[in-house]
Amino acid sequence: MLISKQKPLEEILSYLEGDKSVFLVGCKGCAEGWGSGGEKQVAEMKSTLQEGGKAVSGSVVVDMLCNSTLTKLKFRAYKKEIAAADSILVLTDGAGVQTVAEVVDKVVHPGCNTLSSGGAHAEWKEAERCLECGDCMLEFTGGLCPIARCSKHLLNGPCGGSQGGKCEVDSDIPCVWQQIVDRLAKLGQLDKLERIVTPKNWSVSLISGPPVKRLS
Repeated sequence: MLISKQKPLEEILSYLEGDKSVFLVGCKGCAEGWGSGGEKQVAEMKSTLQEGGKAVSGSVVVDMLCNSTLTKLKFRAYKKEIAAADSILVLTDGAGVQTVAEVVDKVVHPGCNTLSSGGAHAEWKEAERCLECGDCMLEFTGGLCPIARCSKHLLNGPCGGSQGGKCEVDSDIPCVWQQIVDRLAKLGQLDKLERIVTPKNWSVSLISGPPVKRLS
């Protein structure tokens, strides 16, 4: 189970700036359990956005959002509502946000941060998709996580070793930064890459560890 907490409303609203209509997505799994994106929270967010002048084209709460097959099936019943929205706001952990980005060709906004559980964490297609960094940056990377999916956890673009869309560390692994660039280009949002991401506080992330002893 992933621990998620809603981002500050001001931050969410900054993501939605310029969007007239939004489609909301929640999860009956982890997000409902932590009170960040279940039925109640999705309904509350809908009311908040509408009071602020945003149109909400629809909403859905999926049983297990990190399951891409289940999410695809659930979304079929909301094709018109999703098509009518300028973007999708996902009130779940990073794994759920990435699932939505995988199955729809829409701008996907993360509405939550994923906090470190200090142990087991979500898996998707036999590969990690969220390393619980505590400050989700999927808003700026097209819904693809460079922390979990880049071998070097790079935050501001690919390294100089990636070639032909493949990772320098393992040529069988696609370079996620190439995928990010391709997706943002498709969505007309390449300008998001102009934002410089400052160093993260890795001590709150799942990948943080004990201090390394230096040899004298």
